[in-house]
Amino acid sequence: MSYSVGEVAGFAGVTVRTLHHYDEIGLLVPGERTRAGHRRYGEADLDRLQQILFYRELGFPLDEVAALLDDPDTDPRAHLRRQHRLLTVRIERLRSMAAAVERAMEAHTMGIALTPQERFEVFGDQDPEQHTEESERRWGGTEAFSESRRRTARYTKGDWMRMRDERNAWLERYDALMAAGGRPDGERAMDLAEEHRQHIGTWFYACSYAMHRGLGEMYVADERFREFYDSTRPGLAEHLRDAIVANAARHS
Repeated sequence: MSYSVGEVAGFAGVTVRTLHHYDEIGLLVPGERTRAGHRRYGEADLDRLQQILFYRELGFPLDEVAALLDDPDTDPRAHLRRQHRLLTVRIERLRSMAAAVERAMEAHTMGIALTPQERFEVFGDQDPEQHTEESERRWGGTEAFSESRRRTARYTKGDWMRMRDERNAWLERYDALMAAGGRPDGERAMDLAEEHRQHIGTWFYACSYAMHRGLGEMYVADERFREFYDSTRPGLAEHLRDAIVANAARHS
């Protein structure tokens, strides 16, 4: 049984021009020709083409493919062992690439489109995904959460750093307030609570006073949020929660 160049091209998913080129460079010379000079490929030719396409898929240049296939010291079993080894390496590499893509997809879904290095520069050892996961669990179906994801998906590293700097400057002022003995229902504390609410509105979503009160309760109830605020000053999470409640009351 032999096949025409067009039939082989269809079997192998290559172009007729590719097969002509392989013939011209001696990589795959068909075993037969018709009286009219047309190429005819036999089973052995198809086996060799399969080997060629395998090595090409792995990125081998044609001259190296020819050297591998024409090595007189390499038997078919040695080719299979080499192919198995190469495929194993390729599979592991593809798995690693797939895992990296999945992490990138997750980051984009969460609105944190940064490399690991950039995320460390912006957030340090504070894992932003923890806060995002908790927010999604609580408010994933709300317009506020959707709006937050729409906004943050467009943020660059520079945007995140500006947001971080604003937050840190606010934390310093709140820390100074507490150090001076400021009460959570005092004017300055309520002003800082209002600034906190507006910061959320600027960077994430429109935060109503009712939503802000809910956030304040979460900062105290959830140990991850409490740890974040109390790492600046012990008791800051509760003090802020009380200031948020007082600020909401004066605007109601």
